[in-house]
Order: sequence, then C-alpha cells, then structure tokens
Amino acid sequence: MASTRSPRDERLDFFRGLAMFVIFVAHLPDNPWFGFIPARFGFSSAAELFVFCSGLASAYAFGRVFRRQGFGAGLFSVLSRLWQVYWAHIGLALVMMALSVAGWKLTGTDYPARLGLGWFYREPGEGLFALMTLTFTPAFLDILPMYLVLLAMLPLVMLAGRVSPILAMGALLALWIIVQATHLNLPGGQGPGGMWFFNPFAWQLVFFTGFAFGLGWLKAPPFEKGALFWLCVAFLVASVPLNFWGFTQNIPALGAAHERLIGADGKTNLNPLLYIHFLASAHVALTLIEPHRARLAAFRPIIEVGQQALATFMASIALAWGLGMVLDVTGRDGLTTTFANLAGFAGLVAVARLAKRYKSAKDERAAKPAIQPAK
Repeated sequence: MASTRSPRDERLDFFRGLAMFVIFVAHLPDNPWFGFIPARFGFSSAAELFVFCSGLASAYAFGRVFRRQGFGAGLFSVLSRLWQVYWAHIGLALVMMALSVAGWKLTGTDYPARLGLGWFYREPGEGLFALMTLTFTPAFLDILPMYLVLLAMLPLVMLAGRVSPILAMGALLALWIIVQATHLNLPGGQGPGGMWFFNPFAWQLVFFTGFAFGLGWLKAPPFEKGALFWLCVAFLVASVPLNFWGFTQNIPALGAAHERLIGADGKTNLNPLLYIHFLASAHVALTLIEPHRARLAAFRPIIEVGQQALATFMASIALAWGLGMVLDVTGRDGLTTTFANLAGFAGLVAVARLAKRYKSAKDERAAKPAIQPAK
C-alpha cells in the first residue's frame, strides 16, 4: 500500500534546526557568540521561531489526524505526545540537576544555585511535588512546559475550528488580549510566588499562527519582493538600533526606548512587537530563500537537527550547561569559546543522527510480521 504521509517541507526542518543551534548559543553561559545571534538585532528571538515551527509541525502531525481519522484519533495522538513531552521535561530537569551537583562537587562552584535550585533543596518534598506539577521549573527549562499547555489546548481549538476557523482564531486572539490586560499566567519559576517565564496563554498566539498556516486556516502571502516584503524589511531595519547592544549601550536613549516599548514582562506575555517582528522576519526570510528552495537539501546536518526537534532541544540545553562548566574551568578566550560552540553544534548533529537511527530501527521492528507458531 502506498504511504499516505505527506512529504516533509524541508523549510520547516531547516528553520527548526537553525533554532536549535541558536538556542544552544543563547543558553551557553557567558557565551561571547550570544551578542551576535539574530535576537540581538531585533525584538523576536529563536523562541518565537521554535514555537511557530512547533505549531506548524503540530498541524501536520495532529491537525490532519483530527480531520482524516476523527476527533477521537486526534485526541489520542495529542495525549500520547503530551505523555512523551511531559516525561522528557522531567528527565531533562533531573539531568540538569545531576549535572549541577556533579559540577559543584568537582569544582566547588555552586551550580545548583545558578540553576535556581535553592528553594528546591530547602523544601525537597514540596519541591518534588512542584517539579512534577510544573509549578517549579529550573532555569532554562521554561519552553517544554509551555509546549505542554499549547498541546493541551489543541483539541479545543480543533473543536472550535469545526464551527469556524475564524471563531477559533478569534478566541485565541481574544485570549492574548486578555493576557495583555490582566497578566493572566500560571504559577511557576524557581520558587513560591513566581510565574511561568513563557506565559502559554500569550505565546499560544505564535503557536496557533503556525498551526493555522499548516491547516490552511490562514493563507500565506506571496513570497515575492513586493510592497509587503519591503515594508517588512523597513521594519526590521528600524528595529536594529532599538535592540542591538552596539547602539543601546552607547546611546542610552535607545536602550530606554526599548524598555518602554517592550516593558518588564514583554517577553513573558508576548509583547505585540515580538509577534510582528517575528512575522516580518519570517516573510523576508521565506521570500529570500524561495528562489533557492531546492538548495536547502545541501544543509543536511541542519535539517537533520530540525527533524529530531525534541531530542535536539533537550540536548541543546544539557550540552550548553555542561560545556558552560568546562569554560568556567578553562577560561573564556577566543579559542575555548569557539571550541565549546563548535562542540555543541557537533553534539546536536550527533544526537539527531542517533535519534533518527533509533526511530528507524524501532519502525523496522514494528514492521516485521509476527512469527507464526508451527501448526
């Protein structure tokens, strides 16, 4: 029987892969390369790219199951993914804790404190309960809990979409507006009284924008160098002086303007400038690569990393934390930081290929016919 699976869009895997590399650079502590990642030149960051691509991928993985096989099959698929991602988050948290304790014992540096584990160690019983209920999240581990809430919202969005995609998207936009007015969020962070760094009730707008494009609820504009393209370019260029440290550190008025525009919780609650900047960046990038789209296949390592997004995301966080400890011992000069960054990139590619081999072997075992007993 011919496969009914839709061919993968290599643009999705390519940009998810890029996001993983940037996330690694951003999470490697005191990394000089951090000053030159795309987020330093504009309002949006790799987080918006990762969440948008996750929404787009979810449309392909789950939205089409809802449509073709019914609500029950789609709900089961989402619940299975929720189970997988939940335990991936818990496992990553434990790995990060173990790395921190090991680093503390080996070097004397209080890495558990840097990871925000002070309250967790003072109140281990309550801390364990909070970890399991996602009301405690160590530093750098904010994205997967947000993704869990977004996945949990997906069946409700599909139900609303059955009535009308406009109703579904309107409700999501209304939720984002409510967050801007009320700061509605979930309890979390590194101790009592904290809130989630990535507010899922705000960031759902990015996720479900990608989801809506994937399902065809929203139509992408033509990727051509017309008026929209140049308007986006102008917006991106105008954003640079308000974000790039070369300007904001030397011209205090620009740094102050950035703070006024974004606000203290602008990242947490998805300030509209972050959303608009990401959409403008996406349109410009997709327009520029459209004539050369077939050449993306040449960037096979990046695409492979994007194809194994969950495994490589987890690896990016753990590798960045571990290599940061190494740099604390060796010092951070040009040679050592270059080695750490390149080692992290190589680690992401290796993890992606191992995950791919594991999945392929698992699929082969599942495809083998069961051995029939002799009659």
